[in-house]
Amino acid sequence: MSDAPTYREVVVEADGGSRGNPGPAAYGAVLRDATTGEVIAHDGATLGRATNNVAEYSGLIAGLRLVREFAPEASVEVRMDSKLVVEQMAGNWRIKHPDMKPLALEASRLAPPGTRWTWVPRAENAYADRLANEALDGTRSGVEHLAGDPLQRQVDAGAQEARDGAPVATASAPGPAPARGWSPGGTTTTLVLVRHGVTAHTQRKSFSGGLASANPPLTDEGRAQVRATADWLAPLAERVTAVVTSPVRRARESAEIVAERLDAGPLREEPGFAEMEFGAWDGSTFGEVAERDRAGLDAWLGSLDARPGGTGESFRTVERRVLDGLRRVLAEHAGGTIVVVAHVTPIKVLVAHALGAPLEAVFRMELAPASVTVVSHFAGDDGAEPMASLRLFNGVAGTGPFGA
Repeated sequence: MSDAPTYREVVVEADGGSRGNPGPAAYGAVLRDATTGEVIAHDGATLGRATNNVAEYSGLIAGLRLVREFAPEASVEVRMDSKLVVEQMAGNWRIKHPDMKPLALEASRLAPPGTRWTWVPRAENAYADRLANEALDGTRSGVEHLAGDPLQRQVDAGAQEARDGAPVATASAPGPAPARGWSPGGTTTTLVLVRHGVTAHTQRKSFSGGLASANPPLTDEGRAQVRATADWLAPLAERVTAVVTSPVRRARESAEIVAERLDAGPLREEPGFAEMEFGAWDGSTFGEVAERDRAGLDAWLGSLDARPGGTGESFRTVERRVLDGLRRVLAEHAGGTIVVVAHVTPIKVLVAHALGAPLEAVFRMELAPASVTVVSHFAGDDGAEPMASLRLFNGVAGTGPFGA
C-alpha cells in the first residue's frame, strides 16, 4: 500500500436487499474519492437468508471496511437510500430490533469520528443497488480495487443518468410492473392510519368535533380497542419511524397507547388531522339535530361547502386542512412508515385523495373505532405531487395477522 494514493475525503455508497424479506440476500458497497468522484473500490456479496435491513447494514459495514483498507486517513460521508439505517447511525432513531444492534455496533466501530450520514433517493444509489443484485444473480462476489478502471467510468455514467432523470436499467428481483405514478427511483412513504377508540360520544352516536368540541376522553372500552390495535400492529414496530397524532384528546390518548406498544418515541402532533368542527351540533345525536335543525342538516348532507351547526367546518375546509397536514407529514417523514392516529373525517379525506376520488366519496365509507387503513405515497424525483396507493381499508384487530 506504500504507493497507494492518499485520499482526503471519500464517499461510501451502500445498499442491500432481500428477495423475500427474509430470503436470499446480498449487499453492495462503493468507495469513491469525494473530490473527483472516481470509484476507488467496490464490494458485492451474498449473505445467505436475511432481511432487507440486515442486508443494508451489511452493505454499510462492507463500505466502511473499504475505507479502512483503501482510505484509512480520509474523512467519510456515507450515502444510503435506507432512511432507517441513516437515521439510526446518526443517532436520531433508536435501534429496537435485536438483529440490528450488533450490526450497528460494528458499523459504529468502523466509522471514523465525524462520519457524516446522508439519505439519498434510490436513483442516486444505483451503483450499490446494482452490485447487490449482481451478487444475488451470481455474477459477482468480493472486493475489487477499481481506481482508474474503465468499467468504473461506465457505471458512473449510468449513475449520472439517474441523477439527470434518464432511464436506468438495473438488475432486480422479478416482480409486477410498477403501478402508475410510481418509479423505482422515488421515495415511498407509508401512512398507517388509525382511528381513535370509542368515547361516550361514539357510544351515543353523537357528533364529536375537533379542538373546539367537548373533547371527551376514551372510555375503558376505547382503551381496550386501541390496545388490541397496537398489539396487531406490533409486527411493524421495527419499521415504524414516527407516530403522528391529531391534537384532539381522544386521538392523542389513543396515540400514546400505540406509541408505547411500538416503542416509537415521542409523539408528533399534526393539527391538520383534527376532526371536523360541528359547531352547535357538537355532542348531539343525528336524530336530535334532525329534530331541531332539519334544514341545516339537509343543507350539510347536500353540499360539501355547508357549515354544520352554523359555525362548524365544511367538508371542503376540512379537505384543505387535512391535505396541508399530509404535505407536512410527507415532507418531514419522507421514506418512513408513520402511524397516524386521527378521526373518521380526516382518514376518509386521505383515502379519497389517495384514490383520486371526488370528495363526495367520504359519504360512501365507514370506519370502525380503532380501525387501521394503510396508504403508501410514491414521490418521484421530478418534484411532482406524490401518487398514492391504498393498501388496506378499515382493518380491525383480530381479523388476522398484520402483514409486515
